[in-house]
Amino acid sequence: MSWLQQLYDTYEECSKVPEFVSGDNPLLPICHTTQNAHIEVVLDGEGHFLRAKVLSKGELLTVVPCTEGSAGRSGSKPVNHPLCDKLQYVAGDYVAVGGDVTVGFSKNSQEPYQNYLSQLAAWVNSSASHPKAKAIYEYVSKGTLIADLVKAQCLFLDDKQQLLKKWDKAEDAPAIFKILPAGQTAEAAFIRWRVETPSELATATWEDHNLMSAWIRFYNQRESTKGLCMVTGETVALATQHPSGIRHGADKAKLISSNDSSGYTFRGRFTDSEGSQACSVSSEVSQKSHNALRWLVQRKQAYRFGDQVFVSWAKSGEEIPDPFADSHALLGTEPEEAETTNIGDVGQAFAKRLSKKIAGYQTNIADTSNIIVMGLDSATPGRMAITFYRELERSEFLARLEQWHTQFAWHQNFSKDVKFIGTPAPRDIAEAAYGRRLDDKLKKAVVERLLPCIIDQHPFPNDLMFSTIQRVSNRVGMDGWEWEKTLGIACSLFRGTHQQENYRMSLEEDRTTRDYLYGRLLAVADYIEEVSLSDSEKNRQTNAARFMQRFASNPYKTWPMLYDQLTPYIARLKANRKGLWIKLENLLDDIKCKFTAEIFTDNAQLSGEYLLAYHCQRKELWKKIEKDTATDQSDD
Repeated sequence: MSWLQQLYDTYEECSKVPEFVSGDNPLLPICHTTQNAHIEVVLDGEGHFLRAKVLSKGELLTVVPCTEGSAGRSGSKPVNHPLCDKLQYVAGDYVAVGGDVTVGFSKNSQEPYQNYLSQLAAWVNSSASHPKAKAIYEYVSKGTLIADLVKAQCLFLDDKQQLLKKWDKAEDAPAIFKILPAGQTAEAAFIRWRVETPSELATATWEDHNLMSAWIRFYNQRESTKGLCMVTGETVALATQHPSGIRHGADKAKLISSNDSSGYTFRGRFTDSEGSQACSVSSEVSQKSHNALRWLVQRKQAYRFGDQVFVSWAKSGEEIPDPFADSHALLGTEPEEAETTNIGDVGQAFAKRLSKKIAGYQTNIADTSNIIVMGLDSATPGRMAITFYRELERSEFLARLEQWHTQFAWHQNFSKDVKFIGTPAPRDIAEAAYGRRLDDKLKKAVVERLLPCIIDQHPFPNDLMFSTIQRVSNRVGMDGWEWEKTLGIACSLFRGTHQQENYRMSLEEDRTTRDYLYGRLLAVADYIEEVSLSDSEKNRQTNAARFMQRFASNPYKTWPMLYDQLTPYIARLKANRKGLWIKLENLLDDIKCKFTAEIFTDNAQLSGEYLLAYHCQRKELWKKIEKDTATDQSDD
């Protein structure tokens, strides 16, 4: 029950903040949900039809009143919403023009409309009535909605005066057929209302807070089962159904559900059909908790991939760093070079920037505010599960996030415009380990495996690291930009999983391990050939690139062959850029002299350490030697 308590507390705190209850993604009041409306009908205060229009894509999302039953409706007889709903509920002439009702209503095709009208009448005739609700009731009672929408060119009839459900003509389709989701007919159009009166400026029912309050008052007057709420500890009206639509408007999966009236879900463990003997939650707590979760999922900080959702938040609603973001997204686009040149090791410069950023979050988030991380996923369309849940102290969460970004920091080259120092995001690690075309299920599984490494500081999975290193070594199989991106991620993973080696993010000329020295040799060979290529040869791979996998498997046997391949390119350098060749020759001699005979002749497979050396040596060559080229050419 902890997650319900935390979400309920989040709702209570955040609903007091004006910016959280307004805007494009408001924290919804209880007894309300959101739907995508397709047609807007405008009435006057007496319930007369004025006009209607088909909505455009940017104005579909609509806050509508709901009941427990309608908020989580499903099955063959879905319950109607009390005010705004689909045509089969709100149009009295729907069946007369050939509209098909949901299969559960087939015995009495007017039942959806009658249920809607009956519920609306009960609200209008109660002490919690509202003028807008009365106007809508007066209009809907006439049963002329379809006819009015046809006159307004929102819906269309065929030659037999029946509702045109699909558009199969050659002419451009009317707006209603363009705005409906793929596979749905005009029967699925959702109606929302606007009531214009001379004395009121707010005409939209989904923006009228007085109307919302009136519906909440009316709904709370209903007869309901009282019992102990296990979240608040009070005896109040219990929820018999819990909302769906948490991840998006069409989401039918529920976190809490019960059904023992058929199928024997509980197998006789409980004697009530609602499941309250297993877990009783008040209606108010259920609605506030689900509304808070829906609001959090829709915020930018939620990580979403298909049905998988991970969301992290502070109960106070303050912004927290996203555990699924890479360091570039976390730190923004602040300049790195100025700090790097002063400090020397880019790792120290990055750690300094990260520490400042985390300190900023420490200041902004209240001491008493816990951080909650929750993962959701569903195996079937109707049921959802919490796949990950942690509650952490603010300082603990920030410290672990800082540790993750520091431990796996490396030079990243994601594209021409996105180059940064830091840690890649989990989804990028998944693609680096298994390729861009990996299966969605595998990608979700990798992300789910990496979250405990970030939040709980679990050891990083070695299989992901080995797979990434293996893919980088097979350079021939990847595009250039993809290989550069994967190389940075592979170096990140190897460095992060070998913290005891204290690898720096710059060239370590005093490191004399076999794998590191071989990686440097490979980088120099790659550079010699690349700078010697003519303009017509620039697009082809170097021999170092083509033989990289073989070199990683048999470095001692492959190096002489690779060096022989350099002969024509060394000759070009001697002829055209002699000064540069002398520097490179001295560098090769310097690296070779650091080998002992024993480790040089060791032909064992190289570890990922060679990639660190290769990356740093290559970066250093292009950074320093190119800078001296102009001087060398003038000397020659």
